[in-house]
Amino acid sequence: MAEPLQIIHEDGDLLAVSKAAGVPAIPERYDRQMLSAFEMLKENRPGLLVVHRIDKETSGLLVFCKTENALRHLGAQFAGGDGNRFLRKDYLAILEGRPLWNEAGEESPLLPDADRRHRTIVSPDGKKSVTRFTVLERFRGHCFVQACPATGRTHQIRAHAARLGHPVLCDSLYGSGRPLFLSAIKRRYKPPAEGEKPLLARLALHAAALEFIHPASGRSLRLEAPLPKDLRAALAQLRKTGGA
Repeated sequence: MAEPLQIIHEDGDLLAVSKAAGVPAIPERYDRQMLSAFEMLKENRPGLLVVHRIDKETSGLLVFCKTENALRHLGAQFAGGDGNRFLRKDYLAILEGRPLWNEAGEESPLLPDADRRHRTIVSPDGKKSVTRFTVLERFRGHCFVQACPATGRTHQIRAHAARLGHPVLCDSLYGSGRPLFLSAIKRRYKPPAEGEKPLLARLALHAAALEFIHPASGRSLRLEAPLPKDLRAALAQLRKTGGA
């Protein structure tokens, strides 16, 4: 099992970690028993401050602040996501289907927590939301993309990917939610008699990089979290069985 947290960067102002899928960024509203990344880290860093979050199901980069000054500066960069030139967020995802486009900009306004399933929906009452998708690789029934959100709405990438007709793989809220099985992508593959385990059963979305102005140095800082083992393994099988 992967470690729940890996430290990517730490200095006197910031702490950046790569969290595993399934670990909440902050304490869960509906499950207080599940330990969050913030709670794990603040045991040894009592002054730690939350500046942003990523979905529990999403793996990857999460940044915390150690001082109020750092929180003000970095928080302003996250809050100013509408075209903020000082903050760049790069995600990597496996999507369902093979899009005809190489690049797509999705700008549908989004309204969070808008239905009984607490989904973010496209709505004229929603806030401006901008995501740029770039296809990195195509496979027989899937694609590997980079997604760069210029705004920071809840579930933004997931809702915009679904809006384009290519939801994130294994997304039960915005897509089919079906796990990825080798038998579904490899021709003439016979599953073992005892049953087939999925290649991937969690949301195929990873917060890969953040670039921002460091609150103390005033210089640009880019942090990267490598793809976790489960996503690398799923991609390796997709390349073997249906790269194009």
